[in-house]
Amino acid sequence: MRKALAQRVQVNVKGTVQGVGFRPFVYRLAHELGMTGWVTNTGNGVVIEAEGSAEAIETFLERLQADTPASACIEEISTSLIPARGGGSFAIVVSAEPGERTLVVPPDLATCRDCRRELADPLDRRFQYPFLTCTQCGPRYSLLTAIPYQRSNTTMARFELCPACRTEYEAEADRRFHAEPIACPICGPRLYLWDEQGHEIADREGALQRTVALLDEGLIVAVKGLGGFQLWVDAKSEGAVRRLRNRKQRADKPFAVLFPSLEAVRGYCLLSPDEEALLCSPQAPILLVRKRRDAALAKDVAPGNLYLGAMLPATPLHHLLMASLQRPMVATSGNRSEEPIVTDECEALVRLKGIADVLLVHDRPIARPVDDSVVSVVPDNIRVEDGGQGDKSTADVMILRRARGYVPQAIRWSDGEVQEDSNGPILAVGGHLKNTVALLTDDRVALSQHLGDLSTLEADKAFRQAVEDLQQLLQVTPRAIACDLHPDYRSTSFARELAATLSVPIVPVQHHHAHVVSCMAEHKLDGEVLGIAWDGAGYGTDGRIWGGEFLVASYRRFNRFAHLRPFRLPGGEAAMRDPKRPAAALLWDLMGEAIDDQALLSWNMAGDQCAQLASVLRSGVASPWTTSMGRLFDAVASLTGLCQRVSFEGQAAMAVQFAAERGWEAGGVEGYSIDLVPSESSDTKWVVDWRPMINAVLNALRKGVRREKIAAQFHVSLAEVIVRVAQAAGLPRVVLTGGCFQNGLLLSLAKRRLEEVGFKVYSHRLVPSNDGGLSLGQAVVAAHR
Repeated sequence: MRKALAQRVQVNVKGTVQGVGFRPFVYRLAHELGMTGWVTNTGNGVVIEAEGSAEAIETFLERLQADTPASACIEEISTSLIPARGGGSFAIVVSAEPGERTLVVPPDLATCRDCRRELADPLDRRFQYPFLTCTQCGPRYSLLTAIPYQRSNTTMARFELCPACRTEYEAEADRRFHAEPIACPICGPRLYLWDEQGHEIADREGALQRTVALLDEGLIVAVKGLGGFQLWVDAKSEGAVRRLRNRKQRADKPFAVLFPSLEAVRGYCLLSPDEEALLCSPQAPILLVRKRRDAALAKDVAPGNLYLGAMLPATPLHHLLMASLQRPMVATSGNRSEEPIVTDECEALVRLKGIADVLLVHDRPIARPVDDSVVSVVPDNIRVEDGGQGDKSTADVMILRRARGYVPQAIRWSDGEVQEDSNGPILAVGGHLKNTVALLTDDRVALSQHLGDLSTLEADKAFRQAVEDLQQLLQVTPRAIACDLHPDYRSTSFARELAATLSVPIVPVQHHHAHVVSCMAEHKLDGEVLGIAWDGAGYGTDGRIWGGEFLVASYRRFNRFAHLRPFRLPGGEAAMRDPKRPAAALLWDLMGEAIDDQALLSWNMAGDQCAQLASVLRSGVASPWTTSMGRLFDAVASLTGLCQRVSFEGQAAMAVQFAAERGWEAGGVEGYSIDLVPSESSDTKWVVDWRPMINAVLNALRKGVRREKIAAQFHVSLAEVIVRVAQAAGLPRVVLTGGCFQNGLLLSLAKRRLEEVGFKVYSHRLVPSNDGGLSLGQAVVAAHR
């Protein structure tokens, strides 16, 4: 019988296929099928050459996709027959030097079940070792220094493998076969406990034990984690939590809470199956979940908040600490307010001085700051028995901060052929708040991790490093730079500098157009949509502050179809921090000179402040016009007495949302009237007139209607006017975007009402609806211009 002729196939695989055990998987599959050849990493994926019988090749290609490792994600695969070469074995070869590069490295992944088992096994050689990892979990992006992903291109290169680890690394049957961050107590990183001067108190197991004891005493510990420092304190200790707030200068913004187990989270929070799955996922994000009324945590953990940012241990170090503590701990970002997260232990001695009492550090360098991601589950339907929380059985996941667990997975914004003149590379530098930067190449956009607000020199430095980081990893120089239209943003100024240095064009993109396009790009939407972009502020093409926008938009251009009726912001930026100011502006618009000091005094405002506000509104000095939906939320918060001062962005709007959820009634809630009136401007068709609604709110307050019911009716009113504008626009697809749609109640109401009347509705799932998604939109708009 004649032996079947051998065939050889070359397979190019793109997607998340590095650092997830994909090459070892290919190796084992080829050996199982008796094939020869090799597999290697490249700058944009994996290349395989496999030789065997036609039947073996067919089986190999089928199982390559069907049996791929859980953490891998194949986005594109191409095959071609090449001449057979023979050979005696199949091998993993040294990574090839690439031409074009893409970020194919997976995010940092939470500790897998097998590693957790080893961590707790006294007979295992990695028992209680804080840095164990394998091909299915552990650090990736946070330690990557170059592409392709291999140990020599990570911060683990300095740790030479011991014989035992080397054997595991080279044994194809081992789950640590080519696990690049592999380490053990003999050859890997070590743990140290420092006092606030940097003097060593203890190391290894002693450092862990002493840290637990100090946390038991109520001290604040700076813990160097996977992508940066966290500040830990006992979440049940009123004094410890208040001390952390005072030292961090963080008056009200909620703290995230780390729980030892899923069972522990259930004791403090109401969880749906979707939420439980997210908490236990490899991403292990901070998840916003509804607090139980009897949750016995310090009141200053999340003051006035219906929700809690809950998370489970994501690293072996977290697991070890929580196994000993066995109670919830505040684990908030290791920084001062408005500064980026600290990544280096020596830097922590300076920047966290006066905040942390001690520092738990290690000697594995962090290549870039990667904060904890924040997500929530948006309900499909609002139910009274949930206090307005809703049915989450088929709900959507909404990312509020995209970082650990999600970055650097690229966004594919096109399934079709990319235009020759839109294939980049294009650098987009985002906005001023919640900044991210992005690089577009062909049909992919690689976004940076969350960088934060660019309001400090430290933040500006981190932003510039992130821009350089993306370019170095991908080894590209942008041929255009996209930025926000606002001329005074730090990111815009940087874009002008870099564009001049590189002699490339700069592409300013209007803020709300970028919001809409970021959501379109997520869903690969071509053509025109009605984009509803509601947020706090964005620079408009007329030089005014926009924020309540209805745009007929495509990737290339937009028309302002409708917008919120403009009102003043007395004091300019001061009005963004003081809800009384936009509230006074609404009253002035309604009453004019008929308004008196007594009306303003209803917000407990000093008499001289009342007179000053009235004077400013009368003259219009330092009172720019705005169409901001975020400021309308602030005004309602102030009018109803729900919030009169803010210490963080969105605080007043959150108070209105939480009141609405508490005030939800059986049988639904009726909204107030909002007028849709023709615009006097030639470039806008409609104006959404909020005056009837605010008059109705004032009348309800005079009648003593509960403010919770007023807040609920306010939300319904907004959802109803969205439907009316969508019907007037006549486009079948509606995009909901901008920071206001982080409000799960508003998003759910709007989606439900739009879908009931036949619209196809799109919202964010892959990037935040807030300014963290701007860079994606900017890059795609620039690609089409």
